[in-house]
Amino acid sequence: MAAAAANGAPREEEGPGGEAVASQAQAPASAPGARLSRLPLARVKALVKADPDVTLAGQEAIFILARAAELFVETIAKDAYCCAQQGKRKTLQRRDLDNAIEAVDEFAFLEGEPFISGYTFPPIFFMLIM
Repeated sequence: MAAAAANGAPREEEGPGGEAVASQAQAPASAPGARLSRLPLARVKALVKADPDVTLAGQEAIFILARAAELFVETIAKDAYCCAQQGKRKTLQRRDLDNAIEAVDEFAFLEGEPFISGYTFPPIFFMLIM
């Protein structure tokens, strides 16, 4: 168990009801090679700079935006996977994302047309999602 905690792997702890609860050990920020964000911060920064309304963006703000994007993608992917499981599939399809967007109120802002009419996304946007 100590070896799992030392290498950053999830470890189980006892929850309030006595059940096992997995927790993720966080690497210290000063550890060499510690990666706290899965998205490339340089791409997130480039995306932020592509917005004409943004004049300055600090490293902390870039990190927070990257982390928020990760959590958003994780949440919508989990909900879409539940929709795929209801169809007895393991592979996500576009309709699973559409169903998750319709089913969860927090995703209501995603309903409708995928592109805002009269607005074209900068090419850097597509670099981030590819």
